[in-house]
Amino acid sequence: MSQTNYVNLQVSDGTTMQAYIAQPTGSGTYPGLMLFQEAFGVNGHIKDLAERFAKEGYVVIAPEFYHRSAPAGFSASYTDFPSVAPHMQALTVPGMEADIHACWNWLQQNKLVQKDKIACTGYCMGGRASFLANTILPFKAAVSYYGVRIAPELVTRAASLHAPMLFCWGGLDKHIPQEQIDAVTNELKKENKPYASIVFSYADHGFFCDAKAAYNPEAAKEAWALTLAFLKTKLTS
Repeated sequence: MSQTNYVNLQVSDGTTMQAYIAQPTGSGTYPGLMLFQEAFGVNGHIKDLAERFAKEGYVVIAPEFYHRSAPAGFSASYTDFPSVAPHMQALTVPGMEADIHACWNWLQQNKLVQKDKIACTGYCMGGRASFLANTILPFKAAVSYYGVRIAPELVTRAASLHAPMLFCWGGLDKHIPQEQIDAVTNELKKENKPYASIVFSYADHGFFCDAKAAYNPEAAKEAWALTLAFLKTKLTS
């Protein structure tokens, strides 16, 4: 079981950000998990994922990255990219870093959270955010699903990665060609950073999302099992 609600976080740039929270209902303390949205907002899919992770024993926070340009609770249909494009364009790396710090502070102040066991995960745009987050804060594990524009924009930050990373890619993904995947893994190799990079040859971009036409149940089930095992191993080691 899990319980959910929203919180408002004060960000260092003076803005206020809403975030969706899901946490276990049992007693005790739990690892913390930041869950980063796709381009389409903190929508039903992201909320469902937050609840799934909470049922696995994580205190989850999913920040609304578009809070500077969109109203609280904003989300858009997966077929309506024009509605999200202006908000994506308004999003900056310094803004995302500030939002991630605000989430970190919330987790650190939450009495249910094991302060030294915090991880992050994200999907598409959120997969990029997960990589970014891992370069600025001492996470214990980070997961990135088909993270767009890690290469070439963020890959030079690989030397700053704090935690082992799990990457899940779609082999049929035209948005992230193999050259970009290779650029990411080659940079991590060069910097001697621990990682696992899994390419599902039979899956497309967005394969994990059951609300998309690209949803691949087989790859999604396998990736979910890998993600849970990776987080559990890294957070208990």
